[in-house]
Amino acid sequence: MSDPKEKGGTTGDSPGGDRDSRILVEDDAGRRPFMRGIMVHSLMARGVSFDEAFTTANLVRDRTRERGVVQRSELAKLVSEILSEDVLGDHQPPIPIPGGIQVGGPEESEPFSKGVLAQSLLAASIDPSDAHDVAREIEIGLLRQGRRQITRHELRRLAHDTMLRRFGPRAASRYLIWREFQEPQRPVIILLGGSTGVGKTSLALEVARRLGIRRVLSTDSIRQVMRLMLSNDLMPQIHASSFDAHHDLPVAEGMDDEEDRIVGGFISQASVVSVGVRGMIERAIEESTSLVLDGVSLVPGMIDLDAYKANAHIIYLVVARMDEESFRNHFVARGKRQKHRDPARYVENFDSILKIQEHFLELADRYDIPIVDNVTIDGSVMLVIRHVVETLRKSGNFDDLDLLQTESSS
Repeated sequence: MSDPKEKGGTTGDSPGGDRDSRILVEDDAGRRPFMRGIMVHSLMARGVSFDEAFTTANLVRDRTRERGVVQRSELAKLVSEILSEDVLGDHQPPIPIPGGIQVGGPEESEPFSKGVLAQSLLAASIDPSDAHDVAREIEIGLLRQGRRQITRHELRRLAHDTMLRRFGPRAASRYLIWREFQEPQRPVIILLGGSTGVGKTSLALEVARRLGIRRVLSTDSIRQVMRLMLSNDLMPQIHASSFDAHHDLPVAEGMDDEEDRIVGGFISQASVVSVGVRGMIERAIEESTSLVLDGVSLVPGMIDLDAYKANAHIIYLVVARMDEESFRNHFVARGKRQKHRDPARYVENFDSILKIQEHFLELADRYDIPIVDNVTIDGSVMLVIRHVVETLRKSGNFDDLDLLQTESSS
């Protein structure tokens, strides 16, 4: 075997490192470069914390650097000397060089990914850190068993059982329900309406991310397209903000009260934009693509959602900020983050924004639409996801055992 120092390349630890300090690990299969990253991953698979695994890998590298070549069995012995038996555990397997776990059958499979699995678990309305912990626990379990192949059905059942043990039946069931609807015959369309500044768009983006929905739209975008098509002279109400659209409209009979005019201008604008909203919903249905749509123009009762029942699962919620002081401070903070926005304009029109929110709340009550008080984004995201999944459960009267059996036979 040729001297490794004569070969081109760099160390396994850092790009462009000194090749004379490279460490090679030797076993029956030959030699390969020592890589701290692989050792850290292997130790974490045995339950060692990242900090301990990283420190251990550094110590191993430092103690073997001058040798050039080290036997794999010596590495295992050295690790055992550095880490106590309490850390390694009495019944753990020898340090592995993790191979790829494949998910699927012999004809079609893909590499197992903790990130992908954790993403799918977010539909159970659990914290992202908890989802990552579950995915990591499953990966460690598979490595300890020496599994290199697992079917999608087995992985889903394993995820369900782990969720059931850690978070209870409701969370485990939510995970299965959403998996059932990720490739539905009828798309899932989530509508988040509410007045300016309540956090609809941030909420829509995070809900879509956690549910794996790739299409997210805002009625602001629809209104902007309509502005390009319809001049200010022809349709003045869409060229203003929702809270000052009334300034460009003539005072109608019976609308002498300021609150009536504010709400009337808002409704006039929303009725025009709702034409584009219907177009977006119909396009999503035509393409069987799930969608999250948010915006101030999603007014309860303005669009006949029952007309789409046969072709889509339409789930509508109203987003609000019930704490007025917190609501007002939000506009100031948003102005500091987004320099193109003028916080003074929103603060000056805050009373108008509140009147529109009050109208949203009245309509939500009239049409039995759930209201999300957006106190914190994480809390609101979990509430929305729970409502979405529970609504889907009711639509199909699903049972966890039925879902698992269906997956097994598919």
